[in-house]
Amino acid sequence: MDNAETIAHHNEVESTSRADEQKIRDLIALWHRASAAGDLRHLIPLMAEDVVFLVPGHPPMRGREAFASSFQTVIQNFCIHSSCEIQEVQIAGEWAYVWNHLSVTMTPISAGSPKRRVGYTLSILHKTRNGSWVLARDANLLTEERPTSG
Repeated sequence: MDNAETIAHHNEVESTSRADEQKIRDLIALWHRASAAGDLRHLIPLMAEDVVFLVPGHPPMRGREAFASSFQTVIQNFCIHSSCEIQEVQIAGEWAYVWNHLSVTMTPISAGSPKRRVGYTLSILHKTRNGSWVLARDANLLTEERPTSG
């Protein structure tokens, strides 16, 4: 490869990387919107079939069906509002990881006080054959936010 070809290849790789990062950011934004809307139909395609969720104090939640069952139970009892600040996105071929600072507020539908959980998550994503990204693994380190005494 001569210098011009090397530069052209580098620019192509950089452009692909930026496009992939934007797709990942879009997936995260869609995840938050669909969660808030209780829209399982839009959440399911954002996950790999063999997705695994890791949450402290609980066994691993394996697969879309396990997620769907848990999510349906949650949305029958709570409204969900979440937001995140993406700390880092790294892409290596068909795999990527995202480190987020996440805040989730779950407000009971019937009665009770909202519960807010905050903390970090580390997610591993996989690029599918059609070029979209899906969540493959998610380690959630959120803890309940305690009110500060004033």
